[in-house]
Amino acid sequence: MSIIKIAPSILSADFSKMGQEIADISKCGADVIHLDVMDGNFVPNFSFGQKLIKEVRPFSDKVFDTHLMILNPWKYIESFAKAGSDIITVHHEACGARLKETLKEIKALGVKCGAVINPDTPVSAIASVIEECDMLLLMSVFPGFGGQKFIEYVLPKIKEARELINSTGKDIDLEIDGGITKENVVAVKNAGANVIVAGSTVFNEPDRAKIIKELREM
Repeated sequence: MSIIKIAPSILSADFSKMGQEIADISKCGADVIHLDVMDGNFVPNFSFGQKLIKEVRPFSDKVFDTHLMILNPWKYIESFAKAGSDIITVHHEACGARLKETLKEIKALGVKCGAVINPDTPVSAIASVIEECDMLLLMSVFPGFGGQKFIEYVLPKIKEARELINSTGKDIDLEIDGGITKENVVAVKNAGANVIVAGSTVFNEPDRAKIIKELREM
């Protein structure tokens, strides 16, 4: 399995000084910067868009992992790629039959791509597109708001997703997003996830370097 990567979600950062926040977690050992883009339609909340990503891009050389929680994501992937995204992930629930085509369009822009499924969507729903993916993202909360509690029934899905990835023989990251804490991160990693998204768990800690190190090494 790939090495463990910690991906703090800037949804929990201080938006009044976002560039500084991203620079800080980068210095504190974050491997990936997780960017939750929400449109108020696909999910019941708004966050930020391409402009913010473009403006904070100079503050870090870490991987920018842009998670699009938006309707019709194929209309916007080019602008998110141009803004500085290194990987763009799109929801099965938002793309439907266009998921494989959308993943191919992302890769054609020169960035990595990934599929995302919500907690109540089976892993089998993305089996037909896994070969296209550089990353598979499993939501362990229903998307829309940070600070939610981890949904326990997602754990068996992580194991199933890892088995699906292993069956391809490819180096595909398995990312988990939602409610990750020191109390559950070991179970999540043991199930097969190797990219750990953590928002409030990282940003609410006074010593961010310590918590990032703990999440990676526990």
